[in-house]
Amino acid sequence: MPIPWPPQSVPNEPGIATLSLGTWRHHTLQSRLEAAARAGYKWIDLFDECWAAYLEEHGLPGNSPWEPTADNLSVARKLGELVTSLGMKIACTQPLRQIEGVKDPEERRDRLETVAKRFPFMRAFGTDLVFMCANMRTDEGVTADLKSVARDLAELGDMAKVFAKRDGGPMLRIGYEGLSWARRNTWASTWEVVRMANRENVGLIIDAFNVLAVEFADPYHPAGHGRVHATMEAAVDVLCASMAGLVTSVPGEKIFFFQVGDAERMDPRVFQPPTDQDVPALLPWSRGHRLFPNEQGRGGYMPVLLVAAAVVATGYQGPLSLEVFNNSLNRPDADVPASHALRGMIGLRKLAEEIPRVPAFWEMWLQGREEFHDVSIHLRRARL
Repeated sequence: MPIPWPPQSVPNEPGIATLSLGTWRHHTLQSRLEAAARAGYKWIDLFDECWAAYLEEHGLPGNSPWEPTADNLSVARKLGELVTSLGMKIACTQPLRQIEGVKDPEERRDRLETVAKRFPFMRAFGTDLVFMCANMRTDEGVTADLKSVARDLAELGDMAKVFAKRDGGPMLRIGYEGLSWARRNTWASTWEVVRMANRENVGLIIDAFNVLAVEFADPYHPAGHGRVHATMEAAVDVLCASMAGLVTSVPGEKIFFFQVGDAERMDPRVFQPPTDQDVPALLPWSRGHRLFPNEQGRGGYMPVLLVAAAVVATGYQGPLSLEVFNNSLNRPDADVPASHALRGMIGLRKLAEEIPRVPAFWEMWLQGREEFHDVSIHLRRARL
């Protein structure tokens, strides 16, 4: 059931992904972590590329970062201690890709074991969450069939449970996210898998950008407004209905992680879809043009607040974690980690202030009240 609304305050602590503080090619992981700590973040989302680079900084090969060798695990403990010394925690590691739905039995077993290799590192880092993206493969060797995918997630949950029982540590969790260009690309299509897997330690990961990239945005729309629907009223009505479904069907404890991010409204006369058919249409926008919340001055335009309010309304207690990719993060300048950490924190603080002001549109939706359709007017007037 949704929590009483509005909340007195938003209890969710701020987090940020390591790749949202600068690229591993130009900025050491330690410098980015220190910038995050100075800005006030409490949680770190550790990306694979950043972990591999950290291993290389310590004289180890970065091409097999999840092989649980004594050396790799020693460096993992060192990283965990560094994060703790800075007053933060590692929330999760990511991204696991191309795991579920594999048809060939041997290949399927290999993919599931790829996930299990991370379990010892979870202990070394001091975290419990393995972050998995929905499969993007389109070949005939993979299926998005509900029963098949749910079976894989259930087995991963069981493998994590066995590992935790064996070593006596806290339960390890498997989080599942729908990428906007994956086979399962909506919160609802990933939630049905999590629900059918029916494991306490298998849960949903929600990314505001990926939700909005499917249900609200179209960066290539020839009209230049960047939305699927022609009017803002229609776009927000559709999104409100979806988010009302989220609030009323997903228990907060089954949302294991929430990522926050906006993106630039693009000029379709200049910004064109990729010509390579193997590159998902949304990928260039996602990788080069995401923004922190409340950065309308930089071109941000999506109703991130609406998604964030819905997630908080479920009773979700985890971090509000920033996941932003932008070409500005690739600059080699030494100030990149600090400047992006500050930009992100400013956006998160404003977001946390605004969430309680959002009307409880999920209640209006449940009751079928006409006021539900006034939410878009309220949001536009308040520039939310």
